[in-house]
Parts: sequence; structure tokens; C-alpha cells
Amino acid sequence: MANPNPPPLDAPQMEAEEGETSPACVMTFNASDPSGAGGLTADISAITSAGAHALAVVTGAYVRDTAEIFDHICFDEDAVTEQARTALEDMPVSAIKVGFVGNPENISAIAEIASDYADVPLIAYMPNLSWWEEDAIDNYLDAFRELLLPQTTVLVGNHSSLWRWLLPDWAGDKSPSARDIAKAAAEFGVPYTLVTGIPLPEQFIDNVLATPQAILYSEKFERFEAVFAGAGDTLTAAVSALLANGHNLQAATSEALTYLDHSLDAGFHPGMGNIVPDRLFWAQTDTDADGDDAESADPAPALPPFDILINGTKH
Repeated sequence: MANPNPPPLDAPQMEAEEGETSPACVMTFNASDPSGAGGLTADISAITSAGAHALAVVTGAYVRDTAEIFDHICFDEDAVTEQARTALEDMPVSAIKVGFVGNPENISAIAEIASDYADVPLIAYMPNLSWWEEDAIDNYLDAFRELLLPQTTVLVGNHSSLWRWLLPDWAGDKSPSARDIAKAAAEFGVPYTLVTGIPLPEQFIDNVLATPQAILYSEKFERFEAVFAGAGDTLTAAVSALLANGHNLQAATSEALTYLDHSLDAGFHPGMGNIVPDRLFWAQTDTDADGDDAESADPAPALPPFDILINGTKH
């Protein structure tokens, strides 16, 4: 196990040479998404919204629209490694976020980089890969499980996706709990698992941060009737940025879930497919009651309407 002890989940903002505080840096490995629904677009917007600076490493590109993913074009591992190490040699990083990176070779390259920065929390997101070919899915999940999960501090994923991946032979009468999934992830070295979209009665879903021993945080939300694209990347990037900014893990989870809920509530329909979260909802200026233009109204500060708990305690 490459990461037997989870690194401390708080990180102070870095001091600039002039003595001014600069944003914490979050390195994200993900695919470019031309629809703007997920991928690096989601990561950069969410990381920025949470007050951090995104170091975005392109691992490939989706061929997709807002309705579905048709294909993926993958970068080779040397291109991914060169991007990441060049940035890391210049800037200190306070968190690493990993999304969909395309192939086992890129997973191996990222795992090697992560091992060189073992004190930096790594937050990994496993999306739904049902759009992909079955053989490619199996190879990708095998590599992720064996190479990257031992480096992972927090694993994030939808309940059904993590269930199918980590507990394929589940035979219980009830669906696995968040702790069941956390136990399965812990067998590969993951200390914390954030399981989202757990079905509850009366059109609610639960989101649970768990270890094999305990539930650390849970929050339920009313299920939206609409179908969204990019929610998982948005949540994971927000958690990463909030951890980088010094939140403890429970606070980062709570704030990130609130941020995602606001983003989904303000979501918009840019095309003919699914709704895209408005990750910059906090920057929108409403017109006043008389219908005057925003320019004539008193400007509101462009700050997220969720608490930023700087200098959180270690978990």
C-alpha cells in the first residue's frame, strides 16, 4: 500500500514573494470537454469558484455534446507527464484532483507523479463509463484500482458506479451502504470515500462521506427532475479546492455539496441535451424589482454564497 496513512487534509494558502497571499494551487488531470458540461471546464470553474488556482493537465478530449459522449481522444503518457511535472517544478500544489484520464498508461503516469507528492491529498473521481467499450472499461478500472487507489485520499463517485466497480459480486438483500463501499475502497488503500446519489424514499438522495469504521458526514437533497451533465466533476473539483484552501474534510464536503446544489439549481440548457450546472452562479447579478439593467443596480460582491472556512483543523 503506497499511502497507508492519509496525509493531513488541510493546507495553508501560499505566500507570494511580495508578502501577499496567493491562491492555493490545485492540479487537475482530466479530459477536455468541448460541450463545457464536465471535464476540465467543470474543474477550472469549480476550483476558481472555491478560491483556488487550477493547474489543468489535459489528458485527452471527449467527442461529445450535452446529451452524450460519443468518443474520447487520448493523449499519450509522456505528454501528460511533461505537462504536470513542468507545472509542479514551478508552483507548489496543495491538492491533486483526478478525473477521467483515458487509458491505463496515463493512470500509471499520474500514480507515479502522485507518489512523488505523497503529502498532497489526491481526490479521485470515478465517472460513469457506460458510454465506452466493455474491454476498455475493464482495463481502465483494473489499472485505476491497482495503481491509483493506493495513492488516493478521497474517492468520489455515484453510488451505482462505485457499487458496480468495487462490489461487483454483492449478494446482499439490500443495496450496499456507503460504509460497505468505503470498506471495499479501503482494501486498496483509500481512507475516505464520498458516495453520492444514494436513493432515499420520497424523491430524496443522500450523499455520504464514510470510512470503513464510521459515517463522517451525510447530507440529503431533494432529487432534481432534470438530468445534468458534469455534476460529479464539479463536486470533486470543489472538494479538492476547499481542501487546498485549508478546510477540514467534513467542512470541505459540506461546502462542496452546497456549492453543487446551488450550481444545479441555477443550471442552464445550452443545447438540445442535458442541463449544465452553472458553476459561476455566484457571479450573476440580478436585475432589480423595477426591471432596471444590472448596470444601474448596486453592484453585489462577486463572492460565493457559501462559507469559506479558512484554516480548518486537521482531520
